[in-house]
Parts: sequence; C-alpha cells; structure tokens
Amino acid sequence: MVHCGTATPTPGPYAPSTFLRFDRDGSVRVAGRTLRVFIWKVTEVMFSTRENPIAWKKAAQHSGGLAATDAGSSAASTASANGVRWDLSDLFAGHDDPKIQASLTALDEDAEAFAVRYRGTISVPGGPSPHHLREGIVALEDLYERQWRVSGYAHLRYDEDTRDEASRSLSQKVEDRLTHIGNLLLFFGLEWLEVSDGDAGRIVEDPILAIYRHHLESQRLFRPHRLSEDEEKLVNEKDVTGSSAWARLHTELTSSLTFSVERDGEVRQLNMAQTLALLHDPDRDTRRRGHDALFSKLEEQGPTLTYLYDTLVHDKRTMDRLRKYPDPMALRHLGNEIPSAAVEAMMQAVEGSYPLAQSYFKLKGSMLGLPEMMVYDQYAPLELHSQAMPWGDARDLVLESYRAIDTQFGALATEFFDRKWIDAEPRDGKRGGAYCSYPTPKLHAWILCSYTGTPRDVMTVAHELGHGLHAMLSRKQTLFNYHSTLPLAETASVFGEMVVFDRLVQRETDPRIRLNMLAGKIEDSFATVYRQNVLTRFEQSVFSAREDGRLTSRQLGDLWIAANRAYYGDSVTLTDGYRWGWSYIPHFIHTPFYCYAYVFGQLLVLALYRMYKEEGQSFVPRFTELLARGGSDTPEALLRPLGIDITDASFWQKGLVELEGLVSQAQVLAASLYPRPE
Repeated sequence: MVHCGTATPTPGPYAPSTFLRFDRDGSVRVAGRTLRVFIWKVTEVMFSTRENPIAWKKAAQHSGGLAATDAGSSAASTASANGVRWDLSDLFAGHDDPKIQASLTALDEDAEAFAVRYRGTISVPGGPSPHHLREGIVALEDLYERQWRVSGYAHLRYDEDTRDEASRSLSQKVEDRLTHIGNLLLFFGLEWLEVSDGDAGRIVEDPILAIYRHHLESQRLFRPHRLSEDEEKLVNEKDVTGSSAWARLHTELTSSLTFSVERDGEVRQLNMAQTLALLHDPDRDTRRRGHDALFSKLEEQGPTLTYLYDTLVHDKRTMDRLRKYPDPMALRHLGNEIPSAAVEAMMQAVEGSYPLAQSYFKLKGSMLGLPEMMVYDQYAPLELHSQAMPWGDARDLVLESYRAIDTQFGALATEFFDRKWIDAEPRDGKRGGAYCSYPTPKLHAWILCSYTGTPRDVMTVAHELGHGLHAMLSRKQTLFNYHSTLPLAETASVFGEMVVFDRLVQRETDPRIRLNMLAGKIEDSFATVYRQNVLTRFEQSVFSAREDGRLTSRQLGDLWIAANRAYYGDSVTLTDGYRWGWSYIPHFIHTPFYCYAYVFGQLLVLALYRMYKEEGQSFVPRFTELLARGGSDTPEALLRPLGIDITDASFWQKGLVELEGLVSQAQVLAASLYPRPE
C-alpha cells in the first residue's frame, strides 16, 4: 500500500485495489469498482500495503522493512500469532447480515435522489454557487463513506480466506451493486471539470470552500483527461468483466498456489508466504530449495501469468491513449501530486547509488563465506539462530517504542491490540502480505499480516501500525482530505519501523547479533529504495516494449533480468528461475507505477528520522501535525513546515547518505568480527 506494502498479491476480492484509488486508466476505483469521477483525490493509501520483489510479506505491498519483509522462518513457527484475528463486527455481523442489503438499498435510493438534486446544477454558466457546491460535496462524502462501510467489509472478509465461497459471492454482489450506484454519481465530478478554469478559480477562493480548496484545485489537473459521462459509464461497466476480472484472477491464482519443498526428508506443501520465508533460512540448501520451488511453480503458470499481465498492460495503454495521457506514468504523477521531473531526478540519484548496494552484497558474501553470492542468498541471516519473538513480546516492544515517541502515539497503538483491529494469524487461504486498511475518517483502521516470529515480522507489525496511527491522527479531516498521497503515505509507517529497530539494537549486547540485525535493516532499506526503483524501471521497459506488440514470457524475463542486473551488477548471480520474479508482484497487476512512492517515502523518512534524533521531543509536534493534516495539501506544502524542499535535488542525497551510514556501521562491525586473512 499504503498499500503502503512484500510481494504478495495485494488486496482482496478486487485484488489489490484499495477502497478508493485512481485506477490504471485514470478513473477512480472504489473497493474494486471503477468510478470515473476524477474529482476526488483519494489513492491507494486508503489501503496501504508493502511490496517486496522477492519476498512476500506485506504487499507490499507493499506488499514490504518497508516493502521488503517475508512471512517468517520455520524456526519461528512456535512464535506465530495463532488466534490473533480481527473483529469486523463494527461493520456487520456476518456475510449474511440483513443490514448489508438494507445499506445497499438505501444507497441506491439516496444516490438517485442525489442525482435528481444536483444533476445539471454544477456545469452551469458561471459555475455553481460556492454554497451549492459545498452542499453537494458534503452529500457526496456521506454517500461514499456509507459505500465504503459495505465495500470495506466485503473486502476484509474476502481477505480472511480468499477460498471462501460466501466471501467471494458477497464481494461480487457488492461490486456489482456499487458499480451501479457509482454510475449514478459520475455526473457530479464530471460537471465540475466542465466548469471553465476562470470560473472554477473564482469559486474555490470563496471562504466557505476553504476546507475543500486544495482538493477541488488538484482535481482540475485531470480535466484534460476526462471522457464524457456516457463513455465513463461504458468503461465502468466493461471493467467489471474486463480489467477488474483479470486482476482478480491473478490474486486468486497466486493465492491458491502450493509449492512442494523437501525439508527434513519430507516433502511438504507450502503456501507462497511460507515458501518465501525459506529465503531467510540460515541453511543455504533450504534457501535454494525454496527458491527453486517458488519459481518452478510460477513457470508452470507462466502462460497464464504472462497473458494476464500483457492484457492489463495493453488495457492501461489503451485507456491512457483515450484519456490523452502523454506517458504511462503521467496518471500516477498527477495522483501523487509530484512533478515527473522530480521523480526522474530521484530515480537517477538512486541509480547513481547502486554501487553502495553492490559493495554491501560483496561484503555479505564474504561474511557468509560464499564463493558466489546467489540471488537466494541476499536475505540469509548472518547468524544461525532464528531470533524468534513471540507475538506478545512483539506487541510489547512495538507499543513501548511508540510510547517513547509520544504518549498519544502509544495510546492509539494500544487500541489496535485491545480492540481486535489486527488479524495476524497465519493460515491457508488468507490473503498474502500485509496491509493497513483505513477507508474513511468515520471508521477506525484494520491491519492484516501473517506473524510468524521473525525480526522482519516485528518490523511489519511496527510498519502497519504506523499506517494505523497516521489514519487515526488524520481523522479530523473530511473524507476528501483524509488520505495523503502515496509519497507521504509511508511516513508514519517507516518512521515507526526505525524507532522499533533502534530499540532492538540498543538492547542487544552481542556484536554478532547486532551485526545480523543491522544487516537485516540495511537489506530492508535496500529493498525499499533500490528494489522499488528497479521495479519502476522494469515497468517502464515493459510499457515501452508493449508498443511493438504482445509481450512474451521470454521478453518479460529478459526485461526483468536487465532491470535487476543494473542493480546487482557482479555482486549477486541471478538464476534462470529468477526470470519469473516479476510474475507474482501485485503492484504490477493492480497499481502500475505505484512503487516509486516507496522510494520517495523511505528517503524522506530517513531524513525525518535524522531530524528527530537531532532535535528530540521538539520535533514531535511538527511531525504529529504533518500526519494529522492527511491529504489536505500537496506533499511539497505539507513538508514545508519541517524545512524540506522536495524540488531540491540535494534532498534525495540526504536520505542516501543515511543509507551509507548504515553500511559503514556494518563494515566496521564486520571488520572486527570477520577479519580478513593476512
């Protein structure tokens, strides 16, 4: 997420859609339904995930450290969070709760009444009166918040067990009904975009619209890319059995796969999270077997996975053309409110720092005593113990860390555990990865993960809880100002990870264990900064290649290896099987070009965390205010009070210097523990 995310198939029935986000073709997507409204800027951050290119544990997303965690090792199985499941009764009593149908019926009626009241009253000569526009916005917010209560429940229920037929049926029913309701509301946003720039500029200056000014202005950026209302409805309807269906198939296919892995003389059938966890095993042969099982199974599904991805890439290219977006990333930049030049400057800065990662991997290979560092060795622990941490201990550590930042942070974090807002139990059928879902300011957030006791799992809990705190702090905002754009969506989550990590390191007195922990943090940071950069470059190459015709498995494999080789250089050997490393990453399927926001977020937080350590508690009020402002302004404006200028190229170097510092610490410890022979 967001959204924001481990490389596990991200969100549920609508596969990793979020409750509301800009979709791949420039529309707005609500819990899987496509609503081409344009006006309301809410992105994937409603459903923040963590994504990791080689290992699944958060989405991401995000899917996952940030974007780079896995589901834990077998040695940690006794530390898992068995029985820790969320309570969704705040929403509905069950999939057959009659209140679901009653809510859908009421929404139908109220959406029709809304259309009668406001259709033809926004796009009028001179534009609507500020009072009338505000009245409509408030009414629309109410309709959306009620929709997301229903769609949110269907989404969360589906993710509990993607195999459950009742949950699948409910998600499809809700998607179909809300698609119809969404079509009734399309006109409002489209009419606002039809108002002339001059009239719109005058209207939003009225004090009565002050709270919505940024939101209204930012949506005007999408004006050149709108379709007619009839065209929007047509695309909306066709996506239910088109791109949405293909994306859902990818989620259900990858969630259902099992992998045959031999362990202790016995062949075991593992799910993807369990298989990816083997890549962190201390035994190299176990890592290799996990790697081989993963990619051989993905290769078996290769024709289907290739066809899925090629179809969705072609679909996005088609919609980009129809909406007149100049390039495949343009939509994402508008949604993120980040200039394309700033993104490219950031990516080039990261690529210029690839040698830092390569020097670290060479160091790690020497510490492991490996003649050749293979791709399945990059996450190998330096020590043989698993460092498994029981769920209760992880909870206490995370809460203690958030209390150390601020008592308010600690109190809010405690609610998630005490009120059963977390589903941490590993189980078959459960959606892979981890996320924090926070659909509206009138609802609290929910966290999904699969905790098995590894240090990375502890970081995942800290990360997703940071998203939850961000959501809770910004609840004073209205719905359309609630969610920050993707580049800021990871601010609290990564910050929380850093605090927990430092506390873990400070407690440890054994230098070997400290080095192992430091290595893990470095690798997580690399996976967030460097790997997400690689993923974005891969996507760019894929969309470019699709201009020449249908994509083949060989072609995708070549592009994937090329993007990764630029990062690893000669420090890590890529296997033939790794050519399928692109095929299970959910963001490619559901949220194209999502991943560069992870790079932005990580480098930003590295700089913010440095400020926190230097300024102490005097930094906390400004940081809290940043989180509390949600998405009420552009990233540039929200960060300005903290003295950060994202248009300054040197800004990105500050975060990269922090990474250099982490690597330097590891090098010093390694020199004392692994002296080179004379």
